Amino acid sequence: MRYEDPAMPNSPDSPPLFPPRERVVDVLLPVAIGSAYSYRVPDGMEVAVGDIVVVPLGTRNMLGCVWPRGDTPKPADAKPVDRARLKPIQRRYDVSPLKAEMIAFINWIADYTVTPPGMVLRLALRHDESAGLARERTGVRLTDHRPERRTRAREKVIAALEDGFVRAKSEAAKEAGVSPSVVDGLIDDGVLETVVLPPEPAAEAPDPDHAVPALLPAQAQAAARLVASVKDGTFQPFLVDGVTGSGKTEAYFEAVAQAIRQGRQTLILMPEIALTQAFLDRFARRFGVRPAEWHSAVSTRRRGRIFRGVAAGEVSVVAGARSALFLPFADLGLILVDEEHDAAYKQEDGVHYHARDMAVVRARLEGATIALVSATPSIETEVNARRGRYVRLALPERFAGTKVPRLEPIDLRREGPPRGQWIAPRLAQEMARTVEAGGQALLFLNRRGYAPLTLCRACGHRIRCPSCSSWLVEHRFRRRLECHQCGYAMPVPNECPNCHEPNALIPCGPGVERLHEEAAKLFPQARLQVLSSDLAGGVERLRAELKAIEDGEVDIIIGTQLVAKGHNFPGLAMVGVIDADVGLGHGDPRAAERTFQLLHQVAGRAGRHEVEGRAFLQTYMPDHPVMQALVAGDRDAFYDREIAIREEAHLPPFARFAALIVSGTDAHAAQAHARALAACSPFTDKVRVLGPAEAPLALIRGRHRYRLLARCERGFDLSAYVRAWMAGAPRARGSLKVEIDIDPQSFV
Repeated sequence: MRYEDPAMPNSPDSPPLFPPRERVVDVLLPVAIGSAYSYRVPDGMEVAVGDIVVVPLGTRNMLGCVWPRGDTPKPADAKPVDRARLKPIQRRYDVSPLKAEMIAFINWIADYTVTPPGMVLRLALRHDESAGLARERTGVRLTDHRPERRTRAREKVIAALEDGFVRAKSEAAKEAGVSPSVVDGLIDDGVLETVVLPPEPAAEAPDPDHAVPALLPAQAQAAARLVASVKDGTFQPFLVDGVTGSGKTEAYFEAVAQAIRQGRQTLILMPEIALTQAFLDRFARRFGVRPAEWHSAVSTRRRGRIFRGVAAGEVSVVAGARSALFLPFADLGLILVDEEHDAAYKQEDGVHYHARDMAVVRARLEGATIALVSATPSIETEVNARRGRYVRLALPERFAGTKVPRLEPIDLRREGPPRGQWIAPRLAQEMARTVEAGGQALLFLNRRGYAPLTLCRACGHRIRCPSCSSWLVEHRFRRRLECHQCGYAMPVPNECPNCHEPNALIPCGPGVERLHEEAAKLFPQARLQVLSSDLAGGVERLRAELKAIEDGEVDIIIGTQLVAKGHNFPGLAMVGVIDADVGLGHGDPRAAERTFQLLHQVAGRAGRHEVEGRAFLQTYMPDHPVMQALVAGDRDAFYDREIAIREEAHLPPFARFAALIVSGTDAHAAQAHARALAACSPFTDKVRVLGPAEAPLALIRGRHRYRLLARCERGFDLSAYVRAWMAGAPRARGSLKVEIDIDPQSFV
């Protein structure tokens, strides 16, 4: 529906026009309010559903989107609209409007997650302001006029621009070796003139025929199925299920090529796009250019250009983190979710959505092909494939003909390391053999920092975060104790804060920094590198370190789970997992699944090219089913057992959960409100409400946390139940806050 100026004549193809009194539209704002607001359309302005506009709200102006009337519920006490009292729309941005499919997607997520639609819209508009307000690019060039006042600096600028080419002002100053003020002075004197430059392209156009690869039969078969689906142009979900190194990426690149040929767009979601330099390079080798990147490390200006380019259909491929799911694609034909099992796809604050699941929803609304890609699919995806909801495309062998690394357990009960050390003797021997033979070794430990706990040997005091129920982690490289929940940090004290005994604080347990210290003593001639997301230097440093490893400039890599995320290390011959049991020691129903996936992915980094790969698991539980499945290389046995356990215990995906997390600065008030919520839960024999109970992480950032959990059968509309529950619940006042997480992934 369009809202046209009534002075314009009707045409057979134009939508119906409305008299002046009807020039009122609903505008959804990116705020936590459940309904849209009504605004007046000023004379001479045209707006349509989906247009991005600026409207007044209170004392400030903010972005909003013209929303279909009736799509958001009006408050029960809402009064009839008095047009005379309505505030006018301030302006309409000259950007492509949100499509009907995008509006439907926002409404669907809001309904499913029990979130005000404005908060979901906020995800889509987060970068739209930079797109709408992006300044024009200007350059400078010489005119025929010459300055009356000549200086050496001015002559340098004139000489640099005598070729007649237009340059950006900063570029001209840099080339001439002068300050920008010299260029400004020449502009003021008319010697230089400013010229509006064409906008920089958001991304270069990829060439689908740039470097077509020769695929193995299994790859070619998978690629053909994906290509046929893209050609068909209808919604179809796939699972690309292949062992590590089987060439899954090369197979789905052919589907990307087909979407490009058809003029449709592709979204490639990745769990850690800022770290996957190797993927971007592989894309460039196949298509001649890199895709448009979308993640937090991309500048605001560039995100604005990408936003506009995506909306206009000019950007054909975007590779991004989960937030890229909310880009306003003009014609989305293909979605790829790489490493679909990764926990990073779940948004744990604000709107609690799972990007993998919402990607399937968006593909259905857009009529697009979607492929979930993994060597270790999530249990939910595996069950969907087994039941025929997803088409499984299997790649059972490695692309280069190498074998998947064999895994060997090291029983720490019998052959553990000496006291105060963490690398078992057999693992140290295997590392020595590997390095001497010219290969690379990886030590994996999923703990950042130097030590996870610091305690006093005199009084036993443990140093904890003042705002969270967690211990401070020592980071020896920074000489700090840090909280990994809230970011609180303090210098390592010289004495115990409790008993004031000097030099009594000792580190307990290993982190990757401590492991680096031990490896350096064992292998003094080896070149070592720690890979951890919290080291100084950010994304660019990590990319440089990954490149050094790929180029063979490192002998021993010591890393956290960041090393498991799809990196390709050609020289890596051996992997040693220092603490294979670390993920199994708590009551998370997904603990076994996540441990299996993580260790399988880490071990799969080895032996991907010409070297033979080996992996060793240091464990106190070699008889645990997860360890047995990993050592036997029997992935199906693990899935069979885990799926059977989930079904018998009525756990996802055979049941559904909704978590309500009540938090507040006062523990008693938070607990009382949680009890009040439990007491007013609607009664039905289809839902069981558990709790409230103190959360495992009972205190985060000074807020006390209590959890309630609602469980129901798979087919029950849990979102509607929670929505009705909240409608009749007491309001959270003061510092109290209630977060709703439909289908939670975390139980802390």
